[in-house]
Amino acid sequence: MNNSDAASSMVRLNIGGKKFCTTIDTLTQREPDSMLAAMFSGRHTICQDSDKGYVFVDRDGKHFRHILNWLRDGVVPTLKDSEYSELLREAEYFQLIGLMDEIKASLIKRKEDEEMGTELTRVDIIRCIQSERVRFRGINLSGLDLSKLDVDAEASIFHNATLRECEFTGANLRGALLAGANLQSANLQDACLVDCSFCGADLRSAHLQQFNNSQTADLTNANLEGANLEGANLKGAKLTNANLKGANLQRAYLRHVNLRETDLEGAKLDGANLLGAIR
Repeated sequence: MNNSDAASSMVRLNIGGKKFCTTIDTLTQREPDSMLAAMFSGRHTICQDSDKGYVFVDRDGKHFRHILNWLRDGVVPTLKDSEYSELLREAEYFQLIGLMDEIKASLIKRKEDEEMGTELTRVDIIRCIQSERVRFRGINLSGLDLSKLDVDAEASIFHNATLRECEFTGANLRGALLAGANLQSANLQDACLVDCSFCGADLRSAHLQQFNNSQTADLTNANLEGANLEGANLKGAKLTNANLKGANLQRAYLRHVNLRETDLEGAKLDGANLLGAIR
């Protein structure tokens, strides 16, 4: 192999019995100080076997495709910790310093993520719900889109989560934090909402009414300051000592609602139905 055609030549490699095809550019450009770059720099004579010109390297070829992909694209694959260790050994053998650094960084990040706790995604939640009735007690679901899901989550954190049309019928949400959450058209019939915080939440057209003569939805001590409950159905709901300061209750259905000690300062009640409400 001479220097004149090195830049464009195709290379056939036999790594421990696994065969690969690549180019001189791939093997030499990203990691110019590596063993592979030195082998195919044109400075050395490469021995090829008789099987269609393959260059044999006596290493396990299991992870060599990851090495080639790194040299091509600079991308480290997502692997199990044990596989990362195997790939690291191969990277060390071929003196791929950049790949070694990236693997070590990936392992450090994975350890940090495990220590901090893995964030749940919408798909994770759906899988949990499909497998069985799951209680997400104390889980941080901030910012997740849980639209139209059936969720039961005592003391969970839903800050700024999208909960449109979520099914909370009879759910235990005692102490849940829903500040800034989007609960438009959510079904909270018979839900326990004691000590919940809905500060700045959007509950337009949400359903919080008594259902089938079951226990009334309980928002005792709930913080709904600035919440949007326009058109919400709150029939029979308990709002004792709730904070509705500045809340939008226009056209809300508040018949027979217990508003005793409820803070309604600055609340908008235009068109609200307050027949039989306890004040």
